[in-house]
Amino acid sequence: MSNFDANPFADPFQDGSVTAATSSNQAGMEDFNPFAQNGTNDSPMMHPTNAPPPYDYGSNNVTAKSAPPVAAPAPAPVIPGHEELLKRQEELEKKAEELQRREQQMASSSFNPRANNWPPMPKWFPVGPCFYQDFSVDIPSGFQSTIKLLYYLWMFYCVVMFLNMITSLVIFCVDSTTGTGFGLSILWWLLFTPCSLCWYRPVYKAFRSDSSFNFFLYFFIMFFQACVAVIMAVGIPNSGYTGWIVALGHFDAQHGGPGAGIMACIQATLFSIMAILSFVLLKKVHSIYRSSGASFEKAQQEFATDVMKNPGVQTAAANAAGAAVQSSLSGRY
Repeated sequence: MSNFDANPFADPFQDGSVTAATSSNQAGMEDFNPFAQNGTNDSPMMHPTNAPPPYDYGSNNVTAKSAPPVAAPAPAPVIPGHEELLKRQEELEKKAEELQRREQQMASSSFNPRANNWPPMPKWFPVGPCFYQDFSVDIPSGFQSTIKLLYYLWMFYCVVMFLNMITSLVIFCVDSTTGTGFGLSILWWLLFTPCSLCWYRPVYKAFRSDSSFNFFLYFFIMFFQACVAVIMAVGIPNSGYTGWIVALGHFDAQHGGPGAGIMACIQATLFSIMAILSFVLLKKVHSIYRSSGASFEKAQQEFATDVMKNPGVQTAAANAAGAAVQSSLSGRY
């Protein structure tokens, strides 16, 4: 009953029981050290019972207890022919690299694959090759044999003209009345040997580019040469050609004897062979040309196109057109 008699407005914290409780708690809190280490009272949280074993950092392999083994991947299925395809691909890549390297070398060395190569001349010679010729590159495979025969005929023609000059010289040495024929033989050799290119190069270009204009040019010049070859084989005296008439007239001792006559007969035989081959190859090339469906109208179109593409003709046409315009304007005003 003494508690009910106390002052109700008194400070509750001044009560004796409250003061004793607070003073004892402060003393316990001041003496408590949570970091104090006791040998017997260790916290169970500091040492768990189911902790994993330590990881071995010194080795590259993880132990069986630290990590489970990884299963090896299943091998890829083998495709039939796959290795062969890979080898072919590698070969193609090597070839492409080689081609690229060669192209770079050609570009760096300014190599011209179509430089003139005929006649073959040494580098120190002052005169270089005149034109480019390669049958395997320029001529289709079906016509290479024909163009080679024409090439051999051209070479044969040049040799026969040279031998004609030599034979005329021999006959002139045994018969002084044949001086005119010997002089003309030198002229024909110097004139007709380079002019024979006028039929050989057109037929080469005709087979190379299927040009109707070059075919017609070859027909015209080759026909003229074949006719002249017949005249050479006949051998009119003092014409510069040692043909059959000249050969048969020099077997007697008065005109040189059998030696000069035999040499003249050999030359006349060469002229006859040249005339026959000229007509045969002319007919063969004409048959090839007709089988290709070409015509004279196509040759005319090609000629007109080539003429208009010529820079000289274009300049002359432009000058003529400009002069015509100026004259018309001056006449109008």
